Amino acid sequence: MTFILAAAASGGSTLDAVLDGTAAVFLVVGGLMSLAAGIGLVRFPDLHSRMHAATKPQVLGLLMLVLAVCIMWRSWVWVAVALLAWGLMILTAPVSAHVVGRAGYRTKHLRRDLLTDDELATAVDRLSREKGVRRELNSD
Repeated sequence: MTFILAAAASGGSTLDAVLDGTAAVFLVVGGLMSLAAGIGLVRFPDLHSRMHAATKPQVLGLLMLVLAVCIMWRSWVWVAVALLAWGLMILTAPVSAHVVGRAGYRTKHLRRDLLTDDELATAVDRLSREKGVRRELNSD
């Protein structure tokens, strides 16, 4: 509230102050989401948990940051660019997470004690009976 009053007293419009305040909130939220993703990469115990931490909050964090930039620049031209950047992130994050998770499974970089249900093992067992497909994970 004091931010709005200070902007109004200095000759700026109230709408500019509200937009600047909204952009500031979006920047802080986006930064915190990106920070949470970074902390999750360091703190989580295995590849799959880290992969989840890297993709989920990062997408929302990027959305908040590009919205803040669009609000600060106050130009409709940048909204299309920001939505394109966010859309590409939405498209590539699940694909890259799937590829990393599958590679981690194949190279046995996972903690089996953290798995509650190994759905991929059933598919790998079925495919391993076919000629030319190797078993990715030993059934120990």
